[in-house]
Amino acid sequence: MNEIRFTLNRKETTYAGSAADRLLEVLRDSYDMKSVKCGCKEGECGACAVLIDGVLINSCCVAMGAVDGHEIMTVEGFRETEQFAALSKAFAELSAVQCGFCIPGMILAAQSVLSKNAHPTEDEVREGLSGNICRCTGYNAIVNAVLNAAKEGDGLW
Repeated sequence: MNEIRFTLNRKETTYAGSAADRLLEVLRDSYDMKSVKCGCKEGECGACAVLIDGVLINSCCVAMGAVDGHEIMTVEGFRETEQFAALSKAFAELSAVQCGFCIPGMILAAQSVLSKNAHPTEDEVREGLSGNICRCTGYNAIVNAVLNAAKEGDGLW
């Protein structure tokens, strides 16, 4: 076993387990990142989404060896940012949350969309969120929340 060094939520971290271990389980079980949910283990639902070097990635499809030297951001780390505050406020105001299972992945997907384009169209938001499945709210409230966060948080993205 080699040590795998990476940054997790802005903190230098070392993992001494197998390089073949799945990032999803390591984040949940070894680092208590409970925002990273196990939905499908196939990269289809987005519940396990994290940002790796700022790119939205489904952690169920990533082996630990692939994160050596990279930066990983989960909602636990992202919630300390102004961008999270703007997104959280918009999701709450527009009732874009019901059960909450998909929301960590949706929030990070929204961040991914807005970091690429601070003023996305509705179609661009829908495309950016398309890898995340929500079984409760439907998508209109979530899309509207992202659009509202873009408008209200002008200058954050």
